[in-house]
Amino acid sequence: MKTEKEINEAIFKITLKIKEQFPELSKYIEEMPITVPINEDPQINSKTLLEYYNSLNIMLKDYSENNNIKPK
Repeated sequence: MKTEKEINEAIFKITLKIKEQFPELSKYIEEMPITVPINEDPQINSKTLLEYYNSLNIMLKDYSENNNIKPK
């Protein structure tokens, strides 16, 4: 498993890619449930960061496939 630092870097890169190449998706990043945990004292660890990264990746992949766009 990757370290938290590596996952954070991957999250940063995919978020930057979304904002630069697909700015229309930026609004959905803030609406994602994993972005704002429901718990009062959320546990942010490698597992939750990886889940967030995977959700961003799926969103980007689905959008690209549904719109016949190939991310750079």
